[in-house]
Amino acid sequence: SLSVTEDLVRRRAEHNNCEIFSLEEISLHQQEIEKLEYLDKWCRDLKILYLQNNLIPKIENVSKLKKLEYLNVALNNIERIENLEGCEELKKLDLTANFIGELSSIESLKHNIHLKELFLVGNPCTEFEGYRQFVVATLHQLKYLDSKEIERSERIKALQDYPEVKQKIREQEQVYLLKRAREKEEAQRRMQERKDKKQNQMESNLGFDSPESPQEKENHQAEGDGEQETGGTVADDEEDRRFWEEPTPYTPESRLETHRYIEEKRRAKDNVRESKNSEKPPWTLVTAEGKVLNVNVPKLHFSLKDDEENNQFILELAVYRYLDTSLLDVDVQPTYIRVLVKGKPFQFVLPEEVKPDSSSAKRSQTTGHLVVTMPKAKEIILAKQKVSASVKHSDCNTLQKNAESGKVEKLEVDPSKYSFPDVTKIIQEKERTGQGPIKLQPERITDVKKSCVDFENDEDV
Repeated sequence: SLSVTEDLVRRRAEHNNCEIFSLEEISLHQQEIEKLEYLDKWCRDLKILYLQNNLIPKIENVSKLKKLEYLNVALNNIERIENLEGCEELKKLDLTANFIGELSSIESLKHNIHLKELFLVGNPCTEFEGYRQFVVATLHQLKYLDSKEIERSERIKALQDYPEVKQKIREQEQVYLLKRAREKEEAQRRMQERKDKKQNQMESNLGFDSPESPQEKENHQAEGDGEQETGGTVADDEEDRRFWEEPTPYTPESRLETHRYIEEKRRAKDNVRESKNSEKPPWTLVTAEGKVLNVNVPKLHFSLKDDEENNQFILELAVYRYLDTSLLDVDVQPTYIRVLVKGKPFQFVLPEEVKPDSSSAKRSQTTGHLVVTMPKAKEIILAKQKVSASVKHSDCNTLQKNAESGKVEKLEVDPSKYSFPDVTKIIQEKERTGQGPIKLQPERITDVKKSCVDFENDEDV
């Protein structure tokens, strides 16, 4: 059975930085909890506790929660009110839609002097004649019962009729408890029947069944073949239909049985899925002949850039932005790169050999993409190549001069291929736009021409 685990409580304590000892409020609804425990040891400061829609059969292990003000155990399998005496600060108790038939058990709430609101809607005891009068007369501290305010006049009347109402309630309670005993027996019988049926099924599947005629055997084999093809779905569907259509009383046992049945089905489905997954052949990354393949199982976009300037390859792999880096495994080999993304391989054969030891991988801070830099194994200093290429076009005389002087000089560019910007054109451009007095402009042009011819480099200027 599922109980409250520390892991579950920590997960549910995110609002408190996952600290559980100082927790004041926790919500554990719809967690399929079948036993209420540990909370009084781990979370002593709890003020609000939500436990609705679980399978809790009994209120227990909460009596040490001295600060608890609100307890919600709606939609569970609780049959009596108990073990709440220690919750001294309890103001609100929600028991909606449980199985409380033992109404006299509310007398234990007399100790909770701060209790103002009580919800018992949807419990069998609310059907009893005199239910409300009994609760109102028993719990003097209550202000609201089932969301309805308790008037002073209502309490006076209830107290007047208390002895006979109490007697009536006791009688109805006895009848209910006898009915519950029968229901429990019936549930036990049903469970045993299901167990036996399952046992027989397993035995017949293993071939321990009774001897049968050859004709029957053939029929059974044919049925079996059909069942194998559809994965036993025909029998499963039949069982499913029978389970859901069979009328059963609404009891804690039937609730539990339904939960167990759904759980069983889910587990069977998971097992089938797991076996299918395990049947999948592993990905072929290298053939038997040793040929490395290009593989992109995670279906990610990527780009490989040949950074000639720095003599390296840069691979950018578009991994998901919020993917944890611990789920990436990068392996650079001389001829290929392999990246495991959540266990799925991306493999790419490189056009040239690289140095794995000098390679580096990082995540882009903006896109989250994986960027792997891989220096090439052949060392080529591209800057020198460029120099030699430009030397071919340069003037031979300057080279000779450099050789003679032994000085390292910057390369001169062939003057025939280099043109100074024609300054005259700039002024003509202006002339077209029609700005400034036209008379002055021809003079300006001659000025510029003159300055170009008589240009003298004065270093002091």
